[in-house]
Amino acid sequence: MNILYDERLDGPLPNRDPAEVQADLARHLPDMTLLHREEDMRPFECDGLSVYRALPMLVALPDTLDQVRTLLARCHALGVPVVTRGAGTGLSAGSLPLEQGVLLVLSRFARILEIDPEARIARVQPGVRNLAISEAAAPYGLYYAPDPSSQIACSIGGNVAENAGGVHCLKYGLTVHNVIQAQVLTIEGETLTLGSDALDAPGFDLMALFTGSEGMLGVVTEITVKLLPKPETAKVLMASFDDVEKAGLAVGDIIEAGIIPGGLEMMDKLAIQAAEDFVKAGYPVGAEAILLCELDGVEADVDDDCARVRRVLEAAGATEVRQARDEAERARFWAGRKNAFPAVGRMSPDYYCMDGTIPRRALPRVLTGIAELSERYGLRVANVFHAGDGNMHPLILFDANREGELDVAEALGGEILELCVAVGGTITGEHGVGREKINQMCAQFRPDELATFRAAKAAFDPAELLNPGKNIPTPARCSEFKTIKQAADAPATSEQG
Repeated sequence: MNILYDERLDGPLPNRDPAEVQADLARHLPDMTLLHREEDMRPFECDGLSVYRALPMLVALPDTLDQVRTLLARCHALGVPVVTRGAGTGLSAGSLPLEQGVLLVLSRFARILEIDPEARIARVQPGVRNLAISEAAAPYGLYYAPDPSSQIACSIGGNVAENAGGVHCLKYGLTVHNVIQAQVLTIEGETLTLGSDALDAPGFDLMALFTGSEGMLGVVTEITVKLLPKPETAKVLMASFDDVEKAGLAVGDIIEAGIIPGGLEMMDKLAIQAAEDFVKAGYPVGAEAILLCELDGVEADVDDDCARVRRVLEAAGATEVRQARDEAERARFWAGRKNAFPAVGRMSPDYYCMDGTIPRRALPRVLTGIAELSERYGLRVANVFHAGDGNMHPLILFDANREGELDVAEALGGEILELCVAVGGTITGEHGVGREKINQMCAQFRPDELATFRAAKAAFDPAELLNPGKNIPTPARCSEFKTIKQAADAPATSEQG
């Protein structure tokens, strides 16, 4: 049995007649687009983690807020689950449809409602692309800081659902640090305002609770984000290393020196080769690892920081440190990193993108551990890190056409996540739990902690109709997972004894 993912949901769901549900929604929402034919729904069967697929009962494409409100209220009355989907770029099967449920697609909510340069905020609908916010704010010398690699396509609503980060999150924070207010609809269709236009809001920080809740608590329909002034200048250093552990240790050395880079990224040899073949970024293909370190701010400060970082990197054992000569070369350095995922995709029929976060001090240990696991499982792993904040993205290369190889890739991914937990980290940094990592939640959290998570969901969605079967495992699932793990580990324990 696949211990990372299975087709079952935790707990029973109502088995409603699709024709009955379709007729009810069509009666109450005659002007809303509702897809029910298989060929029309097929494009929505998965998110970016395409090895997991399912067709929903129905796909709803509302145009107005009233339509979303009515849809939720009717699904609540009928007891029909709802999964909300944005651009579909997620990587944890978080928006994987349910065969018994309605898929609510918010791609038509793509308007930028307001740019306020004086308050330095933007008010947008959830379907707005991440990059589009910065493009709209550019005439005012402002931008939106979180920049996932998928920013050209991913939606801000999806960023809120997964608490997305990006290469500049070390200095400027994740989505949770850059969203100040949201309008939310509950499963009953009730409107909530979370957060505030002010620097603080009264009461509990529900905005933070909703950010990263993966569509399990409500449907976000409007978002207010912070805008930042564009830095006066930004310069990038690329350091080459002949040993990945040296590169890992250098990350901590930079932070220890009191320098907070705008971005601090790491790539290993396999990722370097893939990116260079794809982008021609000027990467040293003979290096075992590279660090990209961007310093931004006032020119005089940036020049001083570049000199300090260069000294730290050389002391850490860098074989070469190069500074981008101009803006064009700086853009190429970052293009290689941001295209690492598709670049690796050219090296293998399939790859499985992991997402875990570890303390910076554990980088060398985890890199060594991943290499050992890669050898044991017989699959190559390309490593790409948001090294500054310990968010790692091992890319496991495999061929789904070879029988059993997907299962091997998943098992390897599960061990990598459990290694993250073992060193004091977590099973996700920005991709979410979804269906992909639901079993690893059992490895990270105690039963009482999981019970607290379920209680928070029940406070907003007592009928468990919003994205059920994702993120929070049941006690039965955790018990089964641990039993399977113990059985899998038993032969190795016996041989050692």
